[in-house]
Amino acid sequence: MSSPSRTRLGWEIAIVLALSIGQSAIYSVLSFTRSLLREAALRDQATALNPSRADEAVWDAIYRVFDVFFDLAMVALVLYLLWEPGRRAFDRIGLTFSRFGRDCGVAVLLVAAIGIPGLALYGVSRLMGLTLQVQAAELDAAWWTIPLLVLSAVRAGLLEEIILNGYLAERFSQLRWSAWQALVFIAVLRGLYHLYQGPAMALGNVVMGLVFGWVYLKWRRVMPLVLAHALIDIIAFVGYPLAAPFLP
Repeated sequence: MSSPSRTRLGWEIAIVLALSIGQSAIYSVLSFTRSLLREAALRDQATALNPSRADEAVWDAIYRVFDVFFDLAMVALVLYLLWEPGRRAFDRIGLTFSRFGRDCGVAVLLVAAIGIPGLALYGVSRLMGLTLQVQAAELDAAWWTIPLLVLSAVRAGLLEEIILNGYLAERFSQLRWSAWQALVFIAVLRGLYHLYQGPAMALGNVVMGLVFGWVYLKWRRVMPLVLAHALIDIIAFVGYPLAAPFLP
Protein backbone atom coordinates (compact mmCIF):
# COMPACT_ATOMS: atom_id res chain seq x y z
CA MET A 1 0.00 0.00 0.00
CA SER A 2 1.49 3.35 -1.06
CA SER A 3 2.09 6.08 1.52
CA PRO A 4 -0.33 9.03 1.48
CA SER A 5 0.99 12.22 -0.10
CA ARG A 6 2.17 15.16 2.00
CA THR A 7 -0.75 17.24 0.73
CA ARG A 8 -3.27 14.60 1.74
CA LEU A 9 -1.68 14.22 5.17
CA GLY A 10 -1.74 17.99 5.64
CA TRP A 11 -5.44 18.18 4.87
CA GLU A 12 -6.14 15.17 7.08
CA ILE A 13 -4.35 16.80 10.02
CA ALA A 14 -6.20 20.09 9.47
CA ILE A 15 -9.59 18.34 9.39
CA VAL A 16 -8.86 16.26 12.51
CA LEU A 17 -7.75 19.35 14.44
CA ALA A 18 -10.73 21.38 13.23
CA LEU A 19 -13.03 18.70 14.61
CA SER A 20 -11.23 18.30 17.93
CA ILE A 21 -8.34 19.99 19.72
CA GLY A 22 -7.82 22.75 17.19
CA GLN A 23 -11.45 23.75 17.62
CA SER A 24 -11.02 23.81 21.39
CA ALA A 25 -7.88 25.95 21.01
CA ILE A 26 -9.72 28.55 18.92
CA TYR A 27 -12.59 28.78 21.40
CA SER A 28 -10.08 29.01 24.25
CA VAL A 29 -8.27 31.94 22.58
CA LEU A 30 -11.61 33.67 21.97
CA SER A 31 -12.62 33.13 25.59
CA PHE A 32 -9.34 34.59 26.86
CA THR A 33 -9.67 37.56 24.51
CA ARG A 34 -13.12 38.28 25.95
CA SER A 35 -11.68 38.06 29.45
CA LEU A 36 -9.01 40.63 28.56
CA LEU A 37 -11.61 43.00 27.11
CA ARG A 38 -13.75 42.97 30.24
CA GLU A 39 -13.34 45.75 32.77
CA ALA A 40 -12.72 43.29 35.60
CA ALA A 41 -9.16 42.07 36.14
CA LEU A 42 -8.35 38.42 35.43
CA ARG A 43 -8.08 37.69 39.16
CA ASP A 44 -11.71 38.81 39.58
CA GLN A 45 -13.08 36.60 36.80
CA ALA A 46 -13.94 32.92 36.91
CA THR A 47 -14.14 29.93 34.61
CA ALA A 48 -15.76 26.58 35.30
CA LEU A 49 -14.41 23.06 35.19
CA ASN A 50 -17.11 20.72 33.86
CA PRO A 51 -19.91 23.31 33.78
CA SER A 52 -23.46 22.01 34.02
CA ARG A 53 -25.06 21.07 30.69
CA ALA A 54 -28.65 21.29 31.97
CA ASP A 55 -30.52 22.52 35.03
CA GLU A 56 -32.04 19.10 35.71
CA ALA A 57 -29.53 16.62 37.16
CA VAL A 58 -30.74 13.70 35.03
CA TRP A 59 -30.55 15.66 31.79
CA ASP A 60 -27.16 17.03 32.76
CA ALA A 61 -25.93 13.44 33.19
CA ILE A 62 -27.40 12.39 29.84
CA TYR A 63 -25.69 15.27 28.04
CA ARG A 64 -22.38 14.48 29.74
CA VAL A 65 -22.53 10.82 28.72
CA PHE A 66 -23.15 11.78 25.10
CA ASP A 67 -20.31 14.33 25.27
CA VAL A 68 -17.99 11.51 26.27
CA PHE A 69 -19.37 9.22 23.58
CA PHE A 70 -18.84 11.70 20.74
CA ASP A 71 -15.34 12.60 21.93
CA LEU A 72 -14.43 8.91 22.01
CA ALA A 73 -15.83 8.62 18.48
CA MET A 74 -13.17 11.17 17.49
CA VAL A 75 -10.56 8.98 19.16
CA ALA A 76 -11.85 6.01 17.16
CA LEU A 77 -11.54 8.06 13.97
CA VAL A 78 -7.86 8.93 14.46
CA LEU A 79 -7.09 5.31 15.37
CA TYR A 80 -8.81 4.25 12.16
CA LEU A 81 -6.75 6.78 10.18
CA LEU A 82 -3.53 5.41 11.69
CA TRP A 83 -4.46 1.79 10.99
CA GLU A 84 -2.47 0.17 8.18
CA PRO A 85 -2.52 -3.36 6.76
CA GLY A 86 -0.44 -5.53 9.04
CA ARG A 87 0.09 -2.76 11.57
CA ARG A 88 -2.55 -2.10 14.22
CA ALA A 89 -2.94 1.51 15.36
CA PHE A 90 -2.94 0.36 19.00
CA ASP A 91 0.51 -1.20 18.56
CA ARG A 92 1.76 1.70 16.47
CA ILE A 93 1.22 4.30 19.22
CA GLY A 94 1.66 2.00 22.22
CA LEU A 95 -1.96 1.96 23.38
CA THR A 96 -1.76 -1.58 24.73
CA PHE A 97 -1.72 -3.33 28.09
CA SER A 98 1.46 -5.31 27.34
CA ARG A 99 3.54 -3.14 29.71
CA PHE A 100 0.77 -1.97 32.00
CA GLY A 101 2.77 -2.18 35.23
CA ARG A 102 5.61 -0.12 33.82
CA ASP A 103 3.14 2.31 32.22
CA CYS A 104 1.47 2.85 35.61
CA GLY A 105 4.85 3.58 37.19
CA VAL A 106 5.71 6.13 34.51
CA ALA A 107 2.24 7.66 34.90
CA VAL A 108 2.70 8.13 38.64
CA LEU A 109 6.07 9.81 38.05
CA LEU A 110 4.49 12.13 35.49
CA VAL A 111 1.68 13.02 37.88
CA ALA A 112 4.25 13.92 40.53
CA ALA A 113 6.37 15.88 38.06
CA ILE A 114 3.49 17.76 36.41
CA GLY A 115 0.44 17.62 38.66
CA ILE A 116 1.96 18.84 41.93
CA PRO A 117 3.87 21.78 40.37
CA GLY A 118 0.69 22.55 38.43
CA LEU A 119 -1.24 23.09 41.66
CA ALA A 120 1.53 25.35 42.94
CA LEU A 121 1.51 27.29 39.65
CA TYR A 122 -2.23 27.83 39.96
CA GLY A 123 -1.92 29.18 43.49
CA VAL A 124 0.99 31.51 42.69
CA SER A 125 -0.54 32.75 39.43
CA ARG A 126 -3.82 33.48 41.23
CA LEU A 127 -1.94 35.63 43.73
CA MET A 128 -0.22 37.42 40.84
CA GLY A 129 -3.52 38.00 39.03
CA LEU A 130 -2.51 35.95 35.98
CA THR A 131 -5.16 33.26 36.25
CA LEU A 132 -8.93 33.22 36.41
CA GLN A 133 -10.56 31.57 39.40
CA VAL A 134 -11.38 27.99 38.47
CA GLN A 135 -14.81 26.98 39.73
CA ALA A 136 -15.20 23.28 40.34
CA ALA A 137 -18.30 21.16 39.89
CA GLU A 138 -20.36 20.42 42.99
CA LEU A 139 -19.66 16.86 44.08
CA ASP A 140 -22.94 16.39 45.93
CA ALA A 141 -25.27 17.27 43.04
CA ALA A 142 -26.20 13.58 42.54
CA TRP A 143 -24.82 10.13 43.30
CA TRP A 144 -23.49 9.83 39.77
CA THR A 145 -21.56 13.12 39.81
CA ILE A 146 -18.19 11.68 40.85
CA PRO A 147 -18.37 8.65 38.48
CA LEU A 148 -19.19 11.02 35.60
CA LEU A 149 -16.29 13.30 36.54
CA VAL A 150 -13.95 10.30 36.56
CA LEU A 151 -15.35 9.26 33.17
CA SER A 152 -14.74 12.78 31.86
CA ALA A 153 -11.15 12.63 33.12
CA VAL A 154 -10.54 9.33 31.32
CA ARG A 155 -12.14 10.78 28.20
CA ALA A 156 -9.81 13.79 28.33
CA GLY A 157 -6.77 11.55 28.74
CA LEU A 158 -7.73 9.41 25.76
CA LEU A 159 -8.78 12.27 23.49
CA GLU A 160 -5.89 14.63 24.13
CA GLU A 161 -3.01 12.20 24.40
CA ILE A 162 -4.02 9.96 21.51
CA ILE A 163 -4.59 12.91 19.17
CA LEU A 164 -1.61 15.00 20.31
CA ASN A 165 1.08 12.46 21.10
CA GLY A 166 -0.20 9.50 19.13
CA TYR A 167 -1.79 10.77 15.96
CA LEU A 168 0.01 14.11 15.45
CA ALA A 169 3.46 12.81 16.36
CA GLU A 170 3.07 9.92 13.92
CA ARG A 171 1.77 12.13 11.13
CA PHE A 172 4.49 14.75 11.65
CA SER A 173 7.06 11.96 11.45
CA GLN A 174 5.60 10.94 8.08
CA LEU A 175 5.85 14.59 6.99
CA ARG A 176 9.54 14.46 7.98
CA TRP A 177 9.22 17.08 10.69
CA SER A 178 12.08 17.07 13.18
CA ALA A 179 11.39 15.88 16.72
CA TRP A 180 11.74 19.44 18.03
CA GLN A 181 9.34 20.85 15.45
CA ALA A 182 6.73 18.27 16.44
CA LEU A 183 7.35 18.79 20.17
CA VAL A 184 6.99 22.56 20.00
CA PHE A 185 3.87 22.50 17.79
CA ILE A 186 2.11 19.94 19.99
CA ALA A 187 3.11 21.71 23.23
CA VAL A 188 1.97 25.13 22.00
CA LEU A 189 -1.33 23.65 20.82
CA ARG A 190 -1.83 22.12 24.28
CA GLY A 191 -1.14 25.49 25.84
CA LEU A 192 -3.56 27.31 23.55
CA TYR A 193 -6.55 25.17 24.43
CA HIS A 194 -5.92 25.92 28.12
CA LEU A 195 -5.46 29.66 27.56
CA TYR A 196 -9.04 30.33 28.73
CA GLN A 197 -7.74 29.81 32.28
CA GLY A 198 -5.10 32.52 31.87
CA PRO A 199 -1.56 32.86 30.47
CA ALA A 200 0.16 31.20 33.43
CA MET A 201 -1.84 27.99 33.14
CA ALA A 202 -1.37 28.01 29.36
CA LEU A 203 2.39 28.22 29.86
CA GLY A 204 2.22 25.40 32.40
CA ASN A 205 0.46 23.24 29.84
CA VAL A 206 3.12 24.06 27.24
CA VAL A 207 5.68 22.64 29.67
CA MET A 208 3.46 19.61 30.22
CA GLY A 209 3.24 19.19 26.45
CA LEU A 210 7.02 19.25 26.08
CA VAL A 211 7.48 16.64 28.82
CA PHE A 212 4.70 14.35 27.58
CA GLY A 213 5.85 14.73 23.98
CA TRP A 214 9.42 13.84 24.90
CA VAL A 215 8.23 10.74 26.76
CA TYR A 216 6.20 9.62 23.75
CA LEU A 217 8.97 10.20 21.21
CA LYS A 218 11.45 8.33 23.41
CA TRP A 219 9.35 5.19 24.02
CA ARG A 220 6.53 5.47 21.44
CA ARG A 221 3.95 4.56 24.07
CA VAL A 222 0.89 6.69 24.63
CA MET A 223 -0.58 4.50 27.39
CA PRO A 224 1.42 6.06 30.28
CA LEU A 225 0.44 9.51 29.03
CA VAL A 226 -3.24 8.58 28.95
CA LEU A 227 -3.01 7.18 32.48
CA ALA A 228 -1.11 10.22 33.80
CA HIS A 229 -3.47 12.70 32.15
CA ALA A 230 -6.52 10.86 33.49
CA LEU A 231 -5.06 10.82 37.02
CA ILE A 232 -4.20 14.53 36.88
CA ASP A 233 -7.73 15.36 35.74
CA ILE A 234 -9.33 13.10 38.36
CA ILE A 235 -7.38 15.00 41.01
CA ALA A 236 -8.46 18.30 39.43
CA PHE A 237 -12.12 17.35 38.94
CA VAL A 238 -12.69 15.52 42.24
CA GLY A 239 -9.89 16.69 44.54
CA TYR A 240 -9.96 20.37 43.59
CA PRO A 241 -13.54 20.98 44.83
CA LEU A 242 -12.44 19.73 48.25
CA ALA A 243 -9.32 21.93 48.29
CA ALA A 244 -10.83 25.00 46.59
CA PRO A 245 -11.90 26.76 49.83
CA PHE A 246 -8.27 26.78 50.96
CA LEU A 247 -6.79 28.11 47.69
CA PRO A 248 -6.34 31.79 46.68
